[in-house]
Amino acid sequence: MAEVVLNNVTKIYPGNVKAVDACTLTIRDGEFIVLVGPSGCGKSTTLRMVAGLEDITGGTIRIGQTVVNNVPPKDRDIAMVFQNYALYPHMSVYKNMAFALRLRKYPRAEIDQRVREAAAILGIERLLDRRPKALSGGQRQRVAVGRAIVRKPMAFLFDEPLSNLDAKLRVEMRAELKRLHRQLKTTTIYVTHDQEEAMTLGDRIVVMDDGVVQQCAGPLDVYAAPANRFVAGFVGTPPMNFFKGKLVADGGAVWFDEGTARLRLGDAHARAAAGHVGRPVVLGVRPEAMNLRGEGRFAGEGNVLPVNLRVVEPLGEKMDVHGSTAAHGRVVARVDAVRGLVPGSEVPLHLDMTRVHVFADEPNGVNLTLDAVQRQ
Repeated sequence: MAEVVLNNVTKIYPGNVKAVDACTLTIRDGEFIVLVGPSGCGKSTTLRMVAGLEDITGGTIRIGQTVVNNVPPKDRDIAMVFQNYALYPHMSVYKNMAFALRLRKYPRAEIDQRVREAAAILGIERLLDRRPKALSGGQRQRVAVGRAIVRKPMAFLFDEPLSNLDAKLRVEMRAELKRLHRQLKTTTIYVTHDQEEAMTLGDRIVVMDDGVVQQCAGPLDVYAAPANRFVAGFVGTPPMNFFKGKLVADGGAVWFDEGTARLRLGDAHARAAAGHVGRPVVLGVRPEAMNLRGEGRFAGEGNVLPVNLRVVEPLGEKMDVHGSTAAHGRVVARVDAVRGLVPGSEVPLHLDMTRVHVFADEPNGVNLTLDAVQRQ
C-alpha cells in the first residue's frame, strides 16, 4: 500500500488539446478515491498517467516514495482493472490469474498460494479450471479483479470496470468491491461516469470537468455542499433545479426574486450572500428540498413556488413531480406521494429554504452560500 500524489499534472495532446489541466491530488495510503465526471472530462486520462500508459506533459506523479514520471508501467507496482476485463481467452481462470506472477518468475508454490487465496476472497474457487468464454460477465469481472489482487500491488487502478454489466449485477459488484477494499485496505483509484457509483464507493470523490478538478471531498459533502454549479448539477438524481433571479433586501430580510415568486433566505444563507444583494444570482434547489405540503421544515413565510404541473412519476412512497414556473423552464421535485394531481394544474411547491444554494450568475458560478451549508 502507498500514498499516491499528483502535483500539477497536465496532459496536452497534439493540436494543443488540454485533456488534464494542472491536476493536484493526494490519495492517502489505503484510501478509496473515485474520479467522476462526464465523458471527455479527463478522468481516464488521469488514471492512465498514474498507470504509465500515458506520458504526462507537465507536473509529477509519486507512488509511495518514488516519482514515477519516467518509470515504465511494469515497474510502478500497481495493478489495473480495465472495462473490457482483458482476459486471455485460451487460458483457464487459474492461468489468467497466475500469468503476471509467472512473468515475474515467482516460485510455483507461492503462485499457487496467491491465486487460491484471491479466488477464495472473491468466491471463484470452483471456476479456476474454466475458460473466460464459459463465465458470466460478473464472473469475468471477478477474475479480472483477482488477477490484480494476486500481484499485491501498492495501488489498484480501476477504469470503469462495471460499465459492461447489467444494472442488478452492477449493484452487486459495487458491494463486492467495497467489501474487498475493507478487507485488503489497498490504495485504490477508481474511474466512473456514474455518479451513483461514485457516491456509494468512494471515501472521497473527485469531480472533474473539462480536464479540471472541480471539487474533491467526501460523498455527502459533495452532495450537500457543492462547490459550484457544475458539481451541483452533475451530482444528484434527479439533478438540482436552477432558477435565475436576483437578491433583494426588504423588511430586514434577504429575498430571492425569481420573477413570479419571492423566496426568503434563511438567516445563515442571507449572511453568506449579503454582499450580492441587488445582483443577479442563481438559486439551486435539490428535488427533495421541495414538498407539496407546507409543514415541518417546509413551513414558513416566503418559501412557496407556484409550478405548472406537467408530469407525475409515482415511485412508491415518493414521486417525482415535473413542471415549470412562469419565469423558468424545468422544475423537478421529489415529494411525498399523494393522489389526485392533475397535469396542467398549478400546484404550490414549498421549499426548505435552509437547504438551498445561491450561485454566482456565471456559466459555472461558485456557491456563494457554501459556508452556510457546511455549518448545518
